[in-house]
Parts: sequence; structure tokens; C-alpha cells
Amino acid sequence: MDIAAQLAAVDRGIRTEDRDGAPSYVQTLSQTYPSPIDDVWDAVTTAERIARWFLPVEGDLRLGGRYQLEGNAGGEVLACAPPADGVASFRVSWGMGGPPSFLTVTLTAEGDVTRLELEHVAAVDSLPPGMWEQFGPAGTGMGWDSGLLGLSLHLSQPEFRDAFDAEAWMAGDEGKGFLRGSADAWAAAHVADGADPDAAQAAATATYGMYTGTVAGPDHSA
Repeated sequence: MDIAAQLAAVDRGIRTEDRDGAPSYVQTLSQTYPSPIDDVWDAVTTAERIARWFLPVEGDLRLGGRYQLEGNAGGEVLACAPPADGVASFRVSWGMGGPPSFLTVTLTAEGDVTRLELEHVAAVDSLPPGMWEQFGPAGTGMGWDSGLLGLSLHLSQPEFRDAFDAEAWMAGDEGKGFLRGSADAWAAAHVADGADPDAAQAAATATYGMYTGTVAGPDHSA
């Protein structure tokens, strides 16, 4: 696959602003997919299809329902607006035992293609001490990049994606190249938000190391 093209297809941003009265990290990613909005909506809201490009999910994927991704986050569906007049969106809480963050996905029809924007909001005080300083936006951004890659393959090459061994691919040279490129892209987004370039690159490299098993994750037991 063309990992350089996939990395370049995603617009990334990070900023700090008040949300609901709390300083928060607001992380955004967007990509345009060559599929109509109804198909992309079905892919990101239907359990059977979510499992084909992201992770298996259980629960009630309706407004007010609760969901749980296998081995990952869970939460509540807080808002849901199916496609109408070329726009659709949903918002969920997103947590793994601690204070939740919040995820909003917005779809916009642009002719025969669909623009997807993902916004992930985490209150600064909700993060474990030292996590942002050590890993920066790549700590979550590299995971979202991997998800958008999976969705891209699912929508454009569904038979290939269904047979794709993501874990084995990530452990190989091509997968590591994708992770390195994602980490560097998040370092650039971090610098664009005003971060010190050396600190931003160090955080991205630490995250890459954590994803590839060369650097241990932070100890939050204290």
C-alpha cells in the first residue's frame, strides 16, 4: 500500500482551549474518502462494519446506548444525527476506566466523496501526570491515524482489508514506516500549535518507541 499517500491524505491539528470550563486538548484529523456519505456513515456506525476496519464492538449503538470496543475504550452515545442534507455526525464519551474524553465524528458530502472529521477532546486535568509531556499528541494521534488507514482500506479495498493482518503488518518494516511517519506528522502539528520543536520530536519518538515496543509506557500506578 502507499503509506506516504495515506499519511499525506490526513489533515491533523492540535490546540488547547476551554471546553465546558476546563482547559482541554482538542485533537483533529480529517480525510476525504471516495464513497458516498450513506456508505461512510454505515461503515462508522454499524457494529459489523466497525469490526472490519477498527475493532469488534459490543453494546447499543444508538442515542443513549453504551458501547465497548474489544480491548479498548467504551462509553455512551451522546448525540447521533444520521445523514441529512449532506451532513451527519455522532458524539460519544470515550474512556478506559479513568475520566472520559469525548469523540465527535462529522461527515460532509462533497459530491460523490465524503469528508470525515474526527475531533477528540480530553481535559488537561484528566490525563495521568506527565503523559502529555512524555508522549504529546502522538500518544492518541497515532492510534487515530491507524484507524483512518483501516477505514480507507475498508472503503476502497474491502476484500484486501478483510484478509489484512494488521498486527503482523505493524510489526514489519512497512508498518513501522507508517507509524514513524504518523509520529513525525504529529510532531509537526504539535510545533504548529507552539510546542518547542525538540520537545515535540522527542515526544513523538517516545510514542513511536512505545508502539513498536522499544520504549516502555508510563508508570501511572502512583
